[in-house]
Amino acid sequence: MKLKHITILSVLVLGLLSFTTLTESTKYKCMIQMTNYTGEGAYIVISLINPEGEYDKTLYVKGDDDEWYNTVEKWWQFYGKKRHNIDAITGATISGGGRAIEVIDIEDSKIDAGYSIRFETAVEDDEYYVDDVQFPLTTENIKGKHEGKGFIRYIRMMPN
Repeated sequence: MKLKHITILSVLVLGLLSFTTLTESTKYKCMIQMTNYTGEGAYIVISLINPEGEYDKTLYVKGDDDEWYNTVEKWWQFYGKKRHNIDAITGATISGGGRAIEVIDIEDSKIDAGYSIRFETAVEDDEYYVDDVQFPLTTENIKGKHEGKGFIRYIRMMPN
C-alpha cells in the first residue's frame, strides 16, 4: 500500500514539473564609469524597459538610502507605487570619477526581443537624467561600450 502511494506521488510531482517552465537568464558584469563631477554620490537605477517603453523590472540600484529614491523621478513613479523588495540588488552610490562593477541578471528571453536597458541617474541638489544611458538589448549591443549623457561617462557590459 505504501509503495502505491509513493508511486502516485512520484507521478504527480513529475507531472507538475513537466508543466513548469524554467526561466533561463545570464549574469552580466556591468562596469559603470562616472564623469569627474563634484558633489554627492550618484543614485543610479538600472531598469529593464519593455518594447512599449515602460518599466518592466528593476535590475540594480546604486544607492542604499531609500530616503533619496524619489530623486530618481521617473523610476520612482514605477517603483514607488509597488515597492518591490530590492534589498538584494542594491549597493553604495558612486562619486564623481568613480567606477563600479556590478553583476546583473537578465532573462535570456529579453535579448533581441525589443527590450532595452536604462541607466537613470540623480545626484542630491543637482541634475537628474532619466536616460543617462539607454540602449536596445540585442546580442550585438550588450557587449559594447555605451556613452552617457549626464553623470555616467560610459557603460561596458560582458557576460559573467
